[in-house]
Amino acid sequence: MMTIKVDMNNPDMAAIRSAADALRRGELVIYPTETVYGLAADASNEHAIKAVYDAKGRLDNHPLPVQVGCVEDVFKAVEYMSPAARRLAELYWPGPLTMILAKGANLPALVTGGGNTVGVRIPDHPIALALLKDFGGPIIATSANATGNPAPTTADDAIREVEESVSVVLD
Repeated sequence: MMTIKVDMNNPDMAAIRSAADALRRGELVIYPTETVYGLAADASNEHAIKAVYDAKGRLDNHPLPVQVGCVEDVFKAVEYMSPAARRLAELYWPGPLTMILAKGANLPALVTGGGNTVGVRIPDHPIALALLKDFGGPIIATSANATGNPAPTTADDAIREVEESVSVVLD
């Protein structure tokens, strides 16, 4: 596991690229969001999605939320976005709004726990946004903790929770 310190106000793009490359290889990444430290995986890679469920000790019939870096990337995760949903996105993204939309064909059923909808949002955190934009597609974005434990607010807390499963930590 590699921990990389990143300046929130001026993210080092080489560090961001290292984390995005790990996601492309199907590995898991811990990264900061505007609320807690998240656990990220390529949302199109079933092996990586399974690794998230395993790291969290979570049943795979519980859906996982997805984050994207821009509105255009939403369509890599969902089937359709109504005009009302587009308006909400314009008003509140990036930000804490998660929209529940019809799952697109590109997302494995494992992401949604077998359901037909997926929670999608664009986070309002410079490191998270840089990671998402470099990756260029939807990522699984769940808290970096074992199911039932408090969500981690520091990288150290996140590492203690899911260290064995993660290859890169952005802090």
